[in-house]
Amino acid sequence: MKIEVWSDYVCPFCYIGKRRLEQALKQAGLEEKAEVQYKAYQLDPNTPVASDQSQLEGLANKYNISRTEAENMMKNVEEQAKTVGLHYQVEKMKTSNTQDAHRLAKFAGQHGAEEQVTERLLHGHFVEGERIDTEEVLVSIAQEAGLDAELTKAMLHSNDFADEVQADIEEARQIGVQGVPFFVINRKYAISGAQPIEAFVEALEKIAEEEGIKSTLQMLGKDSGGQCDDDSCDV
Repeated sequence: MKIEVWSDYVCPFCYIGKRRLEQALKQAGLEEKAEVQYKAYQLDPNTPVASDQSQLEGLANKYNISRTEAENMMKNVEEQAKTVGLHYQVEKMKTSNTQDAHRLAKFAGQHGAEEQVTERLLHGHFVEGERIDTEEVLVSIAQEAGLDAELTKAMLHSNDFADEVQADIEEARQIGVQGVPFFVINRKYAISGAQPIEAFVEALEKIAEEEGIKSTLQMLGKDSGGQCDDDSCDV
């Protein structure tokens, strides 16, 4: 079973959706039978690199609201994260341009470390409050995954993997992805948003049982789960 996941490292529901998928695969007994591939998506490619702005400040400015109102908007997201064992540190989060983070994940994929880097980037942004668009942080994450620091720096100073990142984003447009996380299973089924674990389990079990299903994407789940699009997140 091949599962392709379009996501962005600053999308709060992408980390939640990742955890729910992992727990659903375990619950359905399909952990060893699933190949999960993460694909790039940028909610805001125009985000300044290494900005000093906090996530809350960015949210407040975007919607012309107070910081307190921005904090209240994030409370639901924090509560949902807790249900899957994630403890978001909203006060620490920094706005980050994720282009280089996606390039790093592609680079890591060539060395068998994509999953580790993907998890670490998400954890770094949402839990550690790291600026995941700075060379220092990205090289440190790469080293934690066993990647060579000098090779990582050389990659970051080049344009390597930019085409691959853009290809993922263009593919998302072609198949109609309007928000992330977005899960495509065996190129036949699609699940939009961070659905409840039960919905993931139901979908995964159905797909595992079926052979020769329709080749067109079919949406599973009664309602869309938490999701982020280019404008906002479902908070």
